Amino acid sequence: MALGPKRRSLTSPHVTGADLLIVRHGQSVWNARGIWQGTEDPPLSDLGWRQAEVAAAHLEDRFDEVWSSDLERAHHTAETLARSLGLVNVRVIADLRERFAGPWQGRTRDEIEDRWPGWLEAGRRPDGFETDEELTTRVVPALCAAATPVDGRRILVVAHGGVIISLDRYAGEEFHRYPNLTGRWFRLREDGIEAGERVDLIPPSIDLGLE
Repeated sequence: MALGPKRRSLTSPHVTGADLLIVRHGQSVWNARGIWQGTEDPPLSDLGWRQAEVAAAHLEDRFDEVWSSDLERAHHTAETLARSLGLVNVRVIADLRERFAGPWQGRTRDEIEDRWPGWLEAGRRPDGFETDEELTTRVVPALCAAATPVDGRRILVVAHGGVIISLDRYAGEEFHRYPNLTGRWFRLREDGIEAGERVDLIPPSIDLGLE
């Protein structure tokens, strides 16, 4: 795993080293229709299940545990990956769920553009939309708490695009989008969080999902 030099302070003095591969779930039925999900809980699409199965077949790294968000699209993806690793249990962590998108949840991009013209292009968000700071305020402590105490474990985490993007920014990385079953390595330490290399668990041709 290649790690960069960027690091941000953590809240736990008991984290002494854990490597986390955090990946986005498979395509959901709302992804397939271009609908913003946020904390809503649509299931995986048929393609999403296939993406998870393909990723599982090519998952070669050794992992000690699998964690996931409590939202169905992440949890079912995590269960598929865990079976391929010979791991029985998936640890469900509610604070790893996607950011709350306020009144945009359940709407397509066209519907958002009609009601909030120009906001998407300008990067504006409506009242109630969970910011990166608010998201990392719940995600980072949850990761630290789950990883404490740590002794060199490698953990596969299935979460959401917004979660990984917010962690990128928290660690000082540039903005990247994350298609389904892609992610990044992160290392938790006592004195910070480091962002490592980005990872694609499936070929781009198998990803047809939307944000």
